Amino acid sequence: MRRRLHVLYGGRVQGVGFRYTAKSVATGYEVTGAVRNLQDGRVELLAEGTQDELEAFKLAIQESGVGRLVRQEDVSWGEATGEFRGFAIVG
Repeated sequence: MRRRLHVLYGGRVQGVGFRYTAKSVATGYEVTGAVRNLQDGRVELLAEGTQDELEAFKLAIQESGVGRLVRQEDVSWGEATGEFRGFAIVG
């Protein structure tokens, strides 16, 4: 069963390669989705896949070089919509 992960990352997450790191990390997982900068300084990540893959993907971002810059992580889960093809940086 596919799920949807929505994460809002706060901290020093813009201008440090966060989106590019997330896209790179995504290639190692069976996930689709998108990542983008928000005007309030946060980064939004939307990803779809199995619960296990999404949790491993989220952990891999936390353990990456940019993970230490995250000061806040607001996570929500939902049903997958199937709207994504691959994983992209948007906005």
